[in-house]
Amino acid sequence: MKFIVQPGGSLTGTVRVPGDKSISHRSIMLGSLAEGTTHVSGFLEGEDSLATLKAFRDMGVSIEGPDQGRVVIHGVGIDGLQKPVKELDLGNSGTSMRLMSGLLSGQQFDTTLIGDRSLSGRPMKRVTDPLALMGAKIDTTEAGTAPLTIHACDTLKPIDYDMPVASAQVKSCLLLAGMKAQGKTCVTEPAPTRDHTERMLRGFGYPVQTNGSHICIEGGGKLTACDIDVPSDISSAAFFLVGASIAEGSDLTLQHVGINPTRDGVISILRLMGANIEVLNEREVGGEPVADLRVKSASLKGIRIPEEYVPLAIDEFPALFVAAACAEGQTVLTGAEELRVKESDRIQVMVDNLKILGVDIEGTPDGAIIQGGKIGSGTVNSHDDHRIAMSFAMAALKADGQIDIDDCDNVNTSFPGFVDLAANCGLTIKQEN
Repeated sequence: MKFIVQPGGSLTGTVRVPGDKSISHRSIMLGSLAEGTTHVSGFLEGEDSLATLKAFRDMGVSIEGPDQGRVVIHGVGIDGLQKPVKELDLGNSGTSMRLMSGLLSGQQFDTTLIGDRSLSGRPMKRVTDPLALMGAKIDTTEAGTAPLTIHACDTLKPIDYDMPVASAQVKSCLLLAGMKAQGKTCVTEPAPTRDHTERMLRGFGYPVQTNGSHICIEGGGKLTACDIDVPSDISSAAFFLVGASIAEGSDLTLQHVGINPTRDGVISILRLMGANIEVLNEREVGGEPVADLRVKSASLKGIRIPEEYVPLAIDEFPALFVAAACAEGQTVLTGAEELRVKESDRIQVMVDNLKILGVDIEGTPDGAIIQGGKIGSGTVNSHDDHRIAMSFAMAALKADGQIDIDDCDNVNTSFPGFVDLAANCGLTIKQEN
């Protein structure tokens, strides 16, 4: 699939982007391990979260839906999963593979996790190494990548682990494994990362202790079913926040967006650049802060992005690269080496593609230096990375000619219906198969 996007236009109206992918994944995982029936609304019907849902069905969990974002999970309890009859195919979802590695490490059966070409190239030692310290037995390729074969394990040992890199997926993996460990498992993170796992565990009645950057969980507890209303994904909203900021005449309201303080870095960074973003109707839904975001066009300025914001916006940087390319002056990003091991090497792919469009940009080992100016026309390749594809679709709002984007199939992993929603807001976009 490719996107063809015409230059110019503005984004206006009121829209709701799809549900939060991180929360959708976790609702299936914890709902499956809970005692009782969990009702989920706002579930993201994207390929990544559907891969998680199918994996738990394959382990004997009865799950109804999804039907217009509604899912009903009949939990089997922490010890109730069954051995799947075949490998669990997680597609493109790194979240599924890393979190399930921890969740399955203390089970009484063997499981093999596989993924597509992109996922099979992503590093897994960051979870398999600390899980091995807990006594888990996991086979990987020589490069430490998938397929992962997780062997049955009678007892996991608790650990106190200092994470070398800030990663919500590693933290969550170890906390989920900690539920099956005999004693208290603790994780210390070098910088704050998204805390959806801790919030949802508490929502299911499983205590988690948080003391600054030190998070602990005691093994041997249980999860009790509850209702979950999944907010709109701020990572999906980010494309529209950037698009409306750079396109003259824009005035767009994004409804019911999750503004978890461990995820709101994109708002903070855009505001530092001069974006006009209002946070309206703040409320709490199911333990998660939610608000409506109104964004109007603004003259953006280049900045040095504070490194403390990087883990809070790690998935939004492809869109932020586009904002920087449209800003006046220089933007400098450092401390973002994690971007090189996402669905693609997002630093290199953004640098290469922005250069095709005439942007003055230089990649660095942990970020980039971007000189704002004009965006030209041309054909770019997303390298099967959904966030790259959607970012360049928004770049067309400030381009001086048509932008063609190749390899856009994976947009459906996180944002089904992106083309229609963007077109309804004012982007002149069509897709070709």
